[in-house]
Amino acid sequence: MVQLPQTNSGCNQKLVFRVKKSKRKKTEKVGTKQSDHISFDQTFCLVTQLGSRDRTYNCHTCGHCLSVPTCFFFFSYKAFETKNHASFTENFQCPFFKRKKKLSVLALEMPGSIEPLDLCNVQVPYYFRCPISLELMRDPVTVSTGQTYDRTSIESWAATGNTTCPVTRAPLSDFTLIPNHTLRRLIQDWCVANRAFGIERIPTPKQPAEPGMVRSLLNQASTVSNPFSVRHSALVRLKGLARESEKNRNVICSHEAKEILMRIVFSDVSSVSSELSQEALAVLVMFQLSESECTEISSDSNRVVYLSELLFHSSIEVRVNSASLIETILAGLRSTDLRSEICNVDEIFAGVTDILKNLSSYPRALRIGVRALFALCLLKQTRHKAVQAGAAETLIDRLTDLDKCDAERALATIELLCRIPSGCSAFASHALTVPLLVKTILRISDRATEYAAGALMALCSESEQSQKDAVSAGVLTQLLLVVQSDCTDRAKRKAQMLLKLLRDSWPEDSIGNSDDFACSEIVPF
Repeated sequence: MVQLPQTNSGCNQKLVFRVKKSKRKKTEKVGTKQSDHISFDQTFCLVTQLGSRDRTYNCHTCGHCLSVPTCFFFFSYKAFETKNHASFTENFQCPFFKRKKKLSVLALEMPGSIEPLDLCNVQVPYYFRCPISLELMRDPVTVSTGQTYDRTSIESWAATGNTTCPVTRAPLSDFTLIPNHTLRRLIQDWCVANRAFGIERIPTPKQPAEPGMVRSLLNQASTVSNPFSVRHSALVRLKGLARESEKNRNVICSHEAKEILMRIVFSDVSSVSSELSQEALAVLVMFQLSESECTEISSDSNRVVYLSELLFHSSIEVRVNSASLIETILAGLRSTDLRSEICNVDEIFAGVTDILKNLSSYPRALRIGVRALFALCLLKQTRHKAVQAGAAETLIDRLTDLDKCDAERALATIELLCRIPSGCSAFASHALTVPLLVKTILRISDRATEYAAGALMALCSESEQSQKDAVSAGVLTQLLLVVQSDCTDRAKRKAQMLLKLLRDSWPEDSIGNSDDFACSEIVPF
């Protein structure tokens, strides 16, 4: 801990900081004149990025030494963001003038223009506040030095590369965070006592998975000699932990869980009724696979065929999980040849399309189905397989059931399929295709508008009936609005070309297929 010099008890000067980079370098003063004024964001970044220990902040008036963690506390509170990037040094006094022993009591009497450190005009006890964020702790944890912090704050502190306790500056022997249940209950009781003032009770946080327990569960699941019930129970518990939080998934993933799960999933590719394989698949789809892991799966044709067979399993969850894993693999592969090997399996298109067609009442099935179909249709050579599987009719029927993000992917898939003759014919034969695409313009998002305009351009280039249907649906007004709107440049160019295409004086074959235009590129999600 940096020793603080003695101060004059009557000192009440405004707080001005200077940064000492090293003894050999010239002192750089910060915030001492108008030209040096810096904003809150700049100050916060400056403080949090100080990794070397040869920098300290000093009060320019009284000489108090403010260590890096001290400044981190002082600047991290959102009330210190000033308007018009004015100097924060004009509004605050050195916190050490209050002569508090702990940095957690930096709740100074702020000016009226600064947001007070209260909740709903109720004074929050300082020992209920995190010393880092100065906010009410929701999940108080204790580190090895005995100090208590909010879990998110201390984890952010450690994530920036700090290895010391923010308050005591003592080295942390380990980063084990012990929940402070007593303090958390006191905070909850305080919230309940002040609920008349609009303060909500903080929920009881779920504790993250213990690394030791995760390691034990993985060992139980991967040991072939263990009884079926033990292995199955371990996988079920791992699935529950992975569903709880991203933090748990990171803990599980850090123990080489993906490699273990992949071995279990594909341990017996000759049978699609293995419950262990299905449970392991349910856990595996919760993680992002690396390119090497995607390559390992896709390079084995037996594994690809096994996943395609699971798309027709009697269990809805197994079918959706299989489609999810296929989408993850396609998204993680860079090799066109390996992606082609997957897309050449006819059953995959049929299975994914069937999920979209018959499982519309399951939101997750719709979401995964659209994502998987989009990933499959990115490869131009196999798009005709999607048309043969009935993807065109299914996409139009399900378009109104999708949310914004999924609707964008569905429209992108429609445009991709419209780039091949069989896709254009399939969409043109559906009576609702053109009216729905026209209605979609300027309704969902700029990206959706772009894809809808591209699909309409391809359809109208191939069919006079599509042109008549588009004009009857009011496409001219929509396209003129797109040209004058703040949509993307690609959307405007597509709208302009479609307007030209719909002119009666222009021959029908003057505009080629949308594949000939650079503006019709599909932006990856």
